[in-house]
Amino acid sequence: MIRRIPTTWLVLDIVGAALGALVTIPLSLAFSTGQLSFWLPEMPATLMLVVTSLLIWGAAAVSRLSPPIALILAWTGALLQMGAGLSPLPIDIAIFGVLFATSAWGTKRMLWLGGASALGGGILGGLYIGLMQYDLAVVTAPAQLEIRLLLLSVTMGLTILLSLALSWGAGLLWRLVRQSSANREAQQRAERAAAEEQERVRIARDMHDIVAHSLAVVIAQSDGARYAAAAKPELAEEALVTIAQTARSALSDVRMLLTQLRHRQGDGPQPTLADLEALFAQVRHAGVEPRVTVDPMPPAEPPGAIQLAVYRILQEALTNAIRHGGGDVDVRLSWFADRVEIVVHNRIPPLKQAVPGAPPANPGGHGLIGMRERAQLVGGWITVQHEPTRFTVRATLPIGPSAN
Repeated sequence: MIRRIPTTWLVLDIVGAALGALVTIPLSLAFSTGQLSFWLPEMPATLMLVVTSLLIWGAAAVSRLSPPIALILAWTGALLQMGAGLSPLPIDIAIFGVLFATSAWGTKRMLWLGGASALGGGILGGLYIGLMQYDLAVVTAPAQLEIRLLLLSVTMGLTILLSLALSWGAGLLWRLVRQSSANREAQQRAERAAAEEQERVRIARDMHDIVAHSLAVVIAQSDGARYAAAAKPELAEEALVTIAQTARSALSDVRMLLTQLRHRQGDGPQPTLADLEALFAQVRHAGVEPRVTVDPMPPAEPPGAIQLAVYRILQEALTNAIRHGGGDVDVRLSWFADRVEIVVHNRIPPLKQAVPGAPPANPGGHGLIGMRERAQLVGGWITVQHEPTRFTVRATLPIGPSAN
């Protein structure tokens, strides 16, 4: 029954209704004949008109706050006006505002009640005007004028119906505009939320790639330094330098990602193909020699998304080779006009090979999921072959509009 609306709008509605009443009541008094009929004959016409005006304009004042109450007050005022025998007056302009409010701000039930009121008001108004003109014709005009008066009442009824329907239809149009605006805002909020979620997923994926690779290098170097400390101290010192450099690089990347997450800013600097040599150097320092083959070479500068996907997939594949492999690892990049193919082979040492009859281990873990997501983001795919003595990762990334 009561809607929550800003106080400013309520004050404006009340002030507007008061001004409308002050303007239309004197005009209605000038148009009124001062005669009463049907019921309450002892009440002066002026008082009846004022009461009717207060009801109708009061309905307009609360139409935005409570369309049901406004419709009840408007119908009460209209019936009181007809019961008093008053002709259509300027005060009836307020009814248009009430019908507009029922379709613009009312519930679905009020929307259709407002439409029914417009239809019923048009029919009832036409009949009322026809009865008034019929009584006048009986007294002052011949009987042959009754057909003309009937046509006049039908015309007036259609005119009233059209006027009321236009007011109701204008409110319905405003309702549709508001709903369209609300739907558009909801869609924009959903798109922003989806974009933020994708950004968080991207940052989480980058965090995993950076931390997993860096820790794998640190662990490998630490193990090597522990064994070489007694026999070759210089190798241990070199391993410690590599550990420090890897940790500093990882810390810098993590800080950058956390800054993006905290401030929701755009993407920071992302790895490109130019950073692959530094990645291969870290792998060499970890004790794994990557044998890299690039054939054919890139025909042009690949899109940034493809360069990032290639870097992250190689980073995770080489991290798996450091953790679970043994010896060297073969890396092949084949750049074609429409795609790039990545193949990474690493040997599995005997101690880590699967026991015959047992299910194969999953050396990729979350990293394998991350590689698949990386490929899917640019429209590519990844296949993994886990053989007893070898682990192979194959990736195909399309180079085209979907990769930009």
